[in-house]
Amino acid sequence: MKIIVAPDSFKGSISAREAARAMAEGILDAAPGSEVIQLPSADGGEGTMAILVAATNGHIVTKQVAGPFGKPVAASFGVLGNGKTCVIEIAEASGLTLLSEAERNPERASTEGTGELIRHALDAGYREFIIGLGGSATNDGGTGLLRALGMRFLDAAGEMLPPGAAALDELCAIDTDSFDPRIQACRFVIASDVDNPLVGPKGASHVFGPQKGATDEMAEALDRKLSHYADIVEKETGVSLRDFPGAGAAGGAGGALLAFFPAVMKRGIDVVLKASGFSESVASSDLIFTGEGKSDRQTLSGKAAFGIAQAAADHGKPVILLSGTIDPECRGDLERFFNEVHAVAGGEITVKQSMDNAYAHLRERAKEVFTAYVHHHPQRS
Repeated sequence: MKIIVAPDSFKGSISAREAARAMAEGILDAAPGSEVIQLPSADGGEGTMAILVAATNGHIVTKQVAGPFGKPVAASFGVLGNGKTCVIEIAEASGLTLLSEAERNPERASTEGTGELIRHALDAGYREFIIGLGGSATNDGGTGLLRALGMRFLDAAGEMLPPGAAALDELCAIDTDSFDPRIQACRFVIASDVDNPLVGPKGASHVFGPQKGATDEMAEALDRKLSHYADIVEKETGVSLRDFPGAGAAGGAGGALLAFFPAVMKRGIDVVLKASGFSESVASSDLIFTGEGKSDRQTLSGKAAFGIAQAAADHGKPVILLSGTIDPECRGDLERFFNEVHAVAGGEITVKQSMDNAYAHLRERAKEVFTAYVHHHPQRS
C-alpha cells in the first residue's frame, strides 16, 4: 500500500517536515511493509521555500541584505532542482520574525531587502521566480522592493521619499526609468493564500496592520497612505490596485508585483503542489494523509490541507485529515471534503499536551487512525 503524508506545519508545535516524519513513522508502526512518501506542504507562507527546495533536491543561497529597518540580515533564496526556478519568501528579509514585539512598526518597515534578494537572483542568472508573500513585517505597498530594483518614489520637490510607509501620502510621482530592465524578461508566480484588496476595511492596513504593531489610529493612517499610493500607481501604470484581490498581501507587496512585474497570482498551495510534483505522486498512491495545527473554517478558504483534498479528489484518492485540533462547529463542513477527520487532542490528550509533545502524540495518533482505516477498508490495504 502506498501512502502519501502531506501535512502543513502545526503552528506553535512542529514544522511540516517534522509532522510528515511523525505521521510516516506512525503508519509504519502500524504496517511496517507500507510504502510511505513524505511530501510536507505549505500554502505560500513561511516554510514554502525550504519545502520546495527539499522536495525537488534544490539548494539554498544566502546573501546579506537589508532587514525591515535597513539593518543587514542574512537572508536566503532557494533554487529548485530544475536549476531554473528561484523561490523567494518575503519573510526571509522583510519578515515579522526578524523583529521583537516591541520593535514592530509598519510605518517604518520596508521590503527593500526582498528586492535585494530578487536582484541577487537576477545577477545569478535566474529568470523564473516563485514569490511567497506570508509573514511580512511591512505595510509599504512593496515600495522598498521596487526601490531596490531601481524605481524612485518622489515627493512634490522631486526628492526621494524615505523607506517605509510613513511618507507615502507625500508621493507625487514614480520614476521607472532606472527600473531593472531584466524584470521584464522574467516570469513571476506569486504564491499567496490572501485575497485581500490593497485598501479599505479588508485591506492590508486594517486586517494585517495590527499584528505588525499598528494601533487602530495608525492602521487608519496607513490605509489612507496606501490609498494615495494606489492613486499614483494607477496614474503611472493604468493598473487599479484598490480592489484587486491579493494586492493587500504582505502589506501591499502583492500589489507592487501585480502592477510592475510580469506576474500572476496563484493560490499558494497550488503553486507548492505543482512545483513539488504532488500530482504525479498522488496518481499512483492509495491513500493521502494531511493535517495542520487547527482545522476550522479557514481550512476551507484555501489552506494547504484543503488544496491537498482537492488534488486527491481529482485523482479519486481517499484523504484523511489529521490535525492537532478540529473546530467542532466545522467538522461537518470538513467531512464533505475529507474521507475522515481526526484530531490529536481529545480524550485523554489535552490540547496543551498535544502541543508540548507534538511529535510523539502525532505519531501515535497516525498509527491509531491508519490501523482503524485498514480494518474498515481491508480491500484497499
